[in-house]
Amino acid sequence: MQEPSTWFVCLMGVGTVFVGLVCIVVICYLLSFIAKKTLKDNTASESANATETAPLSGENRQEMIAAISAAIAEASGKEMSAIRILSVKKL
Repeated sequence: MQEPSTWFVCLMGVGTVFVGLVCIVVICYLLSFIAKKTLKDNTASESANATETAPLSGENRQEMIAAISAAIAEASGKEMSAIRILSVKKL
C-alpha cells in the first residue's frame, strides 16, 4: 500500500482546521441569534413589570439613597455620615 504524500497530509490538516473554524463561527452566530431573541423577550416582560411598581417608593427609595450615599462617600473620600442628600430626582 502506498503512503500518502506530505502535501496531501498538510492540505487535509489545513482543510480540516478550516472546516472546523467555519463550524465554530456558524455555531457562534446561531447562539448569538438565540441569545438576542431571548434577551429581547425578557426585556419586554421586565419593562412591563417595571411599570407596575414604583421604583422610588418606601424601602426601595431608602436603599437607593443608601447606595448613592455610599458611592459618593467612596468617590470623595468622606465619611457617609458627612453626606446629606436633600433630594433625588429621576433623570
